[in-house]
Amino acid sequence: MAVPGRRNGLMEDDENEEEGLFEEEGLVESDSDTPPHLRPLAEAAQVGDVDALIAAVDNLSSSIDEPVEDGDTALHLACLFGHLPCVQVLLERGANMEAKDEDGAIPLHDACAGGFTEIVRLLINSATNSDCVQRMLETIDVDGDTPLHHAARGEHVDVIQLLLASGASSTKANIYGKIPTELSDPETQARRILEAAANAVA
Repeated sequence: MAVPGRRNGLMEDDENEEEGLFEEEGLVESDSDTPPHLRPLAEAAQVGDVDALIAAVDNLSSSIDEPVEDGDTALHLACLFGHLPCVQVLLERGANMEAKDEDGAIPLHDACAGGFTEIVRLLINSATNSDCVQRMLETIDVDGDTPLHHAARGEHVDVIQLLLASGASSTKANIYGKIPTELSDPETQARRILEAAANAVA
């Protein structure tokens, strides 16, 4: 997942702050790994320009799910940057909610990491059936993190509650042996909710 200035949900040193996905204007760098024919799609998804996104999708000569950078699809980017209207357009146009980036993350991971409750709700509600919802909730990235791990790390209480209500496991450990509860700071509401959920299944 292409998270500017973050690695596995943790902030990197401020000296790396200038590196990332954007130029000064806020668009994909011209020397990025984004194929030229996908740059308008990537730019629109990143900045949340719905009209430009619709035009890019209408003019797309390849799949809407083709990776635009770091294995991220346009849906990953719209979820990562919290652009609900763009997510809606991409889903209406058939974007795959279960597409994985180079780290094994799906768009739901990105929305959960950012704490974008309405996008998380839209993704879950757009699933074709309960099996699809369960697959998304159980999808792990390269670190073994589920979307709930990402929400827990960010202490996004509303997202945590929504994921738990949708059937996310509060006891699934990542490759470091950490369950979501252990990723939230002690004495926080997020930690209390996750501990209660984990204790309920113990």
